[in-house]
Amino acid sequence: MNLIEVRKAAFKWRGGIWTAFYLVIFFLAKPIYEGVLLGLMFVIAGQAIRFWAAGSIGLYRGVEVKASCLVTWGPYAFVRNPLYLGNGIIGLGWAMMAGGWSIPVFIVAFVLVYCFLIIPYEENFLEEKFGDEYLKYKAKTGSLVPKRLPSKEEVKGPFSFEVLLKSERHSLHVTVAGTVLLVTRLWW
Repeated sequence: MNLIEVRKAAFKWRGGIWTAFYLVIFFLAKPIYEGVLLGLMFVIAGQAIRFWAAGSIGLYRGVEVKASCLVTWGPYAFVRNPLYLGNGIIGLGWAMMAGGWSIPVFIVAFVLVYCFLIIPYEENFLEEKFGDEYLKYKAKTGSLVPKRLPSKEEVKGPFSFEVLLKSERHSLHVTVAGTVLLVTRLWW
């Protein structure tokens, strides 16, 4: 299996990988109240970013890479991968809630899987589909960390509550359930 096939598989199974990340954090959990409160703020912020990103793309995401147009507005004006940034912030929040070794374990796993496998696979697709338009966007917009602050005009763009509700319903349920389960670790 070559690197392209590994990246394709990682993209396809990113939901299962995310579940594995969560389970590692859950079983490493040794939470304290302060960590739970701080982590909860990160979880909420990460899910808010995911909501904004999902409503901005105008296309329901699935197991295959697809894009009907290059989205450069909304949170995509700040970073190229706001859905993955949201995931990272949620995961970091869960790791903070769990305490102990969860934070460094999550950070290393997230960087390895997302930054070296999933994101490059998706971005290769976008580069092939949109060519120079994508390369110009990529040059001025960071992957997970903003390179600059975009103008108000760059941030403005369409937003679909219909796509948001369709694409984020499952994600929200997973985030809420995962968060509640981590909080219960305070007592066992």
